[in-house]
Amino acid sequence: MAKNKDQTKGKRKLEAAADREASPPKMGRKEFERELAKLQVELTRLQAWTLAEGARIIVVFEGRDTAGKGGVISRIMQRVSPRVFKHVALPKPSDREKTQLYSQRYIAHFPAAGEIILFDRSWYNRAGVERVMGFCTEEQSQHFLQVTPQFEREIVDNGIILLKYFLDVSQDEQRRRFQSRITDPVKHWKLSPMDTESVRRWWPYTKAYQEMIRATDTTYAPWYIVPADDQRRARLNLISHMLSQIPYEKTSVELPKLPKAEPRPKGVQPGLEAMHVVRAR
Repeated sequence: MAKNKDQTKGKRKLEAAADREASPPKMGRKEFERELAKLQVELTRLQAWTLAEGARIIVVFEGRDTAGKGGVISRIMQRVSPRVFKHVALPKPSDREKTQLYSQRYIAHFPAAGEIILFDRSWYNRAGVERVMGFCTEEQSQHFLQVTPQFEREIVDNGIILLKYFLDVSQDEQRRRFQSRITDPVKHWKLSPMDTESVRRWWPYTKAYQEMIRATDTTYAPWYIVPADDQRRARLNLISHMLSQIPYEKTSVELPKLPKAEPRPKGVQPGLEAMHVVRAR
């Protein structure tokens, strides 16, 4: 009997070692920043093309809590204009919005010509958090799953480029990230009772997300699943894939020439006379 237990333990150790060898080591910061800089150059080219062509683009970011939706959006926004790339993260609906057509509050943020809208969570709240947490009825969630493919067909047929990403993390990694937020004061703003409830309701969320993807994964608006246990690698993979799905081209940009400064008028001092900020030590 003891021999069988030892063999079982040995088998588990071998399987764990094989899993470690199969997955690459997590990406280091220097490599990440080097690759991100290249992608951010491409994002500025996408921006120029979007303006020149009057393109309209929607990118939906869904995923489990702590999966890194906000992190990848912030890296996309880091070097581009917020007048072209617009980050939309809607709060819970107001009493008035609760009486509107469900998709109405999202449609209000859809792009005009020359705009790229990044939805940090989207209309898919109804299939995920609202369904699992009981903020909508089961009939409402089923109706949403039924009509959403037609809704997204209308978006695409209207000429809008629609991309949908779901960032996924393992159960252990989610727990580790929540614990990190609890112990790090600068991350406390990311915590809410509803977010941490997702730890307890891991399997109801799993079931809801599986049904959501099965019902709304279509040829014209497919879901792209991004494994996100390695946060840096996930960010690069998602941005790279997003760029590959948009038929942008490098657009020539007229760069201005700097003029010479006018001479200093008499009586105008070169410095400013207000109180100086104390230099940091």
